[in-house]
Amino acid sequence: MANLPPPTMTPAQSNRVCNALALLQCVASHTDTRMLFLKAHLPLYLYAFLNTSSKSRPFEYLRLTSLGVIGALVKVDDTEVIRFLLQTEIVPLCLRTMENGSELSKTVATFIVQKVLLDDVGLEYMCTTAERFFALGRVLGNMVTSLAEGPSARLLKHIIRCYLRLTDNPRACDALGSCLPDLLRDATFSGCLYDDPPAMQWLQQLLHNVNVGGRAPQGLAHMFVN
Repeated sequence: MANLPPPTMTPAQSNRVCNALALLQCVASHTDTRMLFLKAHLPLYLYAFLNTSSKSRPFEYLRLTSLGVIGALVKVDDTEVIRFLLQTEIVPLCLRTMENGSELSKTVATFIVQKVLLDDVGLEYMCTTAERFFALGRVLGNMVTSLAEGPSARLLKHIIRCYLRLTDNPRACDALGSCLPDLLRDATFSGCLYDDPPAMQWLQQLLHNVNVGGRAPQGLAHMFVN
């Protein structure tokens, strides 16, 4: 940890930490140890690695390996895992990585957020307040804009799935009627998704849901007031 505040970590140091994190990933993914892993609050020790801003390779490896630990937790559909993560800073840190990480880190972080949204508890949490919804929407929108300049079918697929899941919440679907990026409404990504029929189908379903359920812009914040 002493090498984290100023970005002075060497590749050798990063590799040693990543090897330890790989062991944690094994613990997080195993049925017999997953809940014990959470009860010990071990994911909280990943904050320092996920919160770094350095884009150097040693730090990027740390972020990616840390995300792999969280990814192992969410791969198994378990509401208790999602409840735990929502009580931590993991989701905000994933959103930060979705904006600032490498393409691979962005992809893993978006996958984690996607798995959170696919759980009913996670979807409700992200759509309960305007602040949470628009924080997510802003990050997703910025990623779509970036992908128009340098497309990544793998990353775009996860982004579309996040948007599609949001349409399962009526208030979020209404909001997307005005804030879904135009780049997803036109043919910008047709070539990128040409070889991925499931992703194309998700996009078509997303546009259908928004067109049917989304309302005209009208001061969206009040939709999220309980």
